[in-house]
Amino acid sequence: MHKLARHGASRRVRTVWISDVHLGYHAARADYLLEFLRTVECETLYLVGDIVDLWQIRRRPFWPQAHNDVVRAILGKARDGTRVVYVPGNHDEALRGYVNHDFGNIAIRERAVHECANGLRLLVVHGDQFDAAVASSRWLGMLGARAYGLLLVANVAVNAVRRRCGFPYWSLAGFLKHKVNNAVKYISRFETVVAEAAAREGVHGVVCGHIHRPEIATIGGIAYHNCGDWVESCTALIEQRDGRIELVEWQVERAAPGTPAAAA
Repeated sequence: MHKLARHGASRRVRTVWISDVHLGYHAARADYLLEFLRTVECETLYLVGDIVDLWQIRRRPFWPQAHNDVVRAILGKARDGTRVVYVPGNHDEALRGYVNHDFGNIAIRERAVHECANGLRLLVVHGDQFDAAVASSRWLGMLGARAYGLLLVANVAVNAVRRRCGFPYWSLAGFLKHKVNNAVKYISRFETVVAEAAAREGVHGVVCGHIHRPEIATIGGIAYHNCGDWVESCTALIEQRDGRIELVEWQVERAAPGTPAAAA
């Protein structure tokens, strides 16, 4: 897995993929995403679903200035020449009513096929369309609904104690995803099903989101890429000019010694 090690100067890359921002949800790290967006210039920006959490907004409206600033940053990139491709997910599925419509430099698509500079062809989908094929347990609900929200609330309390003790951030939800047997099975099955779908499409790989688990791997000969999320992991995928795809772990980068964020 390739990872960027440098923060600061503006990145000039070919493509950026982000997913599962969940704007409108209190746990969305819009401040971190805004920092990242300000460091990167790209030809194409893919929004791989669940960018706005319409489910949460309907239940309890929440829209602070930071969330508005993220939207403005994305619109600003589109205005300045970046092609923005929005592939809606389940939390922003209302936008699927506008699939195949273009609004200026913003295209809304149910799915897309991206060709990298090195010729690699990637299917871009959110991933929720594969739930029926992988949901063998009720852990699926924990990943996307109220139980997951409860985990994030508990996570805040756990990390408040850790900060007072001088320990770094730790994700309770992330830990459970890796350790709870049903969660591990769900994630593994999801990755396999998505890779199989990409193989049927005749492409070399896939980029998705949905399960909030960033990953770059090879599954059955298919290059599997998951963007992660901007609730816990704060990750994105980027394509360098030569076609290499890398995972950006923003919480790690911004905390690196010598960066402006770490010095603040």
